[in-house]
Parts: sequence; structure tokens; C-alpha cells
Amino acid sequence: MKTGQIKLEKLEHVLRITIDRPEAYNALNPAIIDDLIEAFQTAARDSEVRAVIFTGVGERAFIAGADIKSMSAMAPTDAREFSWRGHKLLQLIEWIDKPVIAAINGVALGGGCELACACDIRIASDKSRFGQPEVGLGILPGWGATVRLHRIVGQGAAREMILTGRRIFPEEALRLGLVSAVVPAEQLQEEAMKVATTVAKMAPFAIAGAKRSMNKSMFLDTESACEVEVDLFALCFSTQDQKVGMAAFIEKREPEFIGK
Repeated sequence: MKTGQIKLEKLEHVLRITIDRPEAYNALNPAIIDDLIEAFQTAARDSEVRAVIFTGVGERAFIAGADIKSMSAMAPTDAREFSWRGHKLLQLIEWIDKPVIAAINGVALGGGCELACACDIRIASDKSRFGQPEVGLGILPGWGATVRLHRIVGQGAAREMILTGRRIFPEEALRLGLVSAVVPAEQLQEEAMKVATTVAKMAPFAIAGAKRSMNKSMFLDTESACEVEVDLFALCFSTQDQKVGMAAFIEKREPEFIGK
């Protein structure tokens, strides 16, 4: 990592990616984005990694958003490039074959909320805050909030969040389905690791296929989406893990998947 502000820690089949920029509330500038792209590409290539935890250092901030100082002097052409760079990162997170668990340890604002939305599972601490405050800065969200947020919380809630810019607390985030769990701050990393470990024990090909099917279904009509699911379901029967999993079920024991 060129900036030295991204930490990678592999624990068996789980890779934890941590933004370590507490002095700026883990805000994202172009260099940090590039390092995160490299980190997730590393996760994608590593066959030993079956799940990813994405988090920030400390209890104050998951990601406070994009670095406003680096954005303030951008010309429209610079802003377009910056937006596309962020989209590249989020699309990588969304489409990587391995589940990504966001451990949201503090504020997730602007680009931070957008990054969380690209993850598969979001677990929040009781100190977290969420929001899309861009309209108060004279801009609109540039990393997919207008695309992804309404798919998670519904049109009404997403429009209200984006058009008012207000922050929401973890209890409301849980009610809206923006996060799947809220835990005390001191238990966040443990809970995220518990979920990641559970996922990592499952059959990797099946996990990747399920994620791919769910992603594609958002852009297809029901019939076409079901065809994708049928194809991916059938492909599972060409894997050793399908045989391992079903034999273990029949024999009433835990399966040990090999990822093949």
C-alpha cells in the first residue's frame, strides 16, 4: 500500500482491511482510494481468503466521507475522474466473489455511507452515525448513493436522507435495514469476525454464486433473474464441495469445504 494508511490482516480464511487515517476521520482521498482498490484486488486473488471485514481505525469514524480539502479545488473534469475512481472501488467491493462485512465503528457519512452500502453485510456499533450530507456542500452524492441506497432502505427513506442531508442514528439504521445488527462499540470487531468466520466456513463456490445471483437480479426481470439462479445452482453440482456438503448432511456431521 503506497500511503501506508491501509492495514491488511489475515486470520485464517478472513482478511481484515482497515483504513488507518484517524487524524482525518478516515476520509478518502485519491491515494487512499487507489490503495483500497489494491487491497480488495489482493483479497480477490487470494484463494485462501473466503470473507473480508472492512473497517476503520478507532471508534470515531468508519469513513467520514471523501476528503473535502482535496475536493474543494477540483474542476469538473477532476470531479468526474474522482467520482469514477470511487465507483471503481465500490463496484469491486460489490462484485468481488467473496462476501464483504462492513464493521461500522463510527460516522459513515457521504462516501463512507456509500462504501458501506456496497458491502454485503453491515454491522454497526452503538456509536455509529449515517448520512449523505453532500447537498449541504453544493454537490450530490458521487459514489452511488442515488443508485444503491434506495435498494436497501426504500425510495422514501433514501430520498429523505439524500435531499435533507440529515444524519441517522444506529437504531433508525437498523429499523430501515441499512444495517443488520447494532452492537456495543467494544464488541463490534468480535461480532464482525464471528459473522465473517461463519461465512468463511461455507462452500466458496456456492457463496460466490449466491452473491452473483443476488447482484444480477437487481438489473433483470424476474424470469431472467431466475434463469441466472438456475444456471448457477446447476453449476454447484459440478463442484467437489457440493458432494462434500451433501454427504456431510446425510452422515450428520459438519462439512469441511475445500473450495473446489
